Amino acid sequence: MKIGLYFGTFNPIHIGHLIIANHMAEHSDLEQIWMVVTPHNPLKKKDTLLDDYHRLHLVNLATEDYPKIKPSDIEFKLPQPNYTVNTLVHLQDKFPKNEFSLIMGEDNLKSFHKWKNYEAILQNHEIYVYPRVSSEADNIEFKNNSKIHIINAPIVEISSTFIRENIKNKKNIQPLLPSKVWEYINHNNFYKK
Repeated sequence: MKIGLYFGTFNPIHIGHLIIANHMAEHSDLEQIWMVVTPHNPLKKKDTLLDDYHRLHLVNLATEDYPKIKPSDIEFKLPQPNYTVNTLVHLQDKFPKNEFSLIMGEDNLKSFHKWKNYEAILQNHEIYVYPRVSSEADNIEFKNNSKIHIINAPIVEISSTFIRENIKNKKNIQPLLPSKVWEYINHNNFYKK
């Protein structure tokens, strides 16, 4: 099975994440999309994150109506901070019959050369890139690589940071979240302080 790995802290998951994941599931050769909840991205401060299991539960709530999209807690069991190359090695060992590819935004592709062992990732895995609005110059080195697939997906400019800030400021952001995700966040008073 060809599986696309969509990594994120999903703090919280929002409709933008689902739009991208569903687009990849429906408009590429990927058979399933795994939403890999990252306990600790080396580029983000851990103290700003909602508890790992709450974020995983939110991803479960958000994806339950999408049969091709699955939540994954695979990185919960790995050493932190989490590096994609280590997760990929672990997944290939655990599921040798599956082919794993990465899903990333165009902004991440531009900094891909800074990732730990990015050469090994590119040698062994395909990368599916969705567009992001950016004023930076394109990274031609990666865009011309045969393992990199630029997918004509919708440009979604919703961020989890924007959602957290608006919840804190008592703004109604309900349309930006799946209804069950909003209900869980609201019920538990998450992001309000």
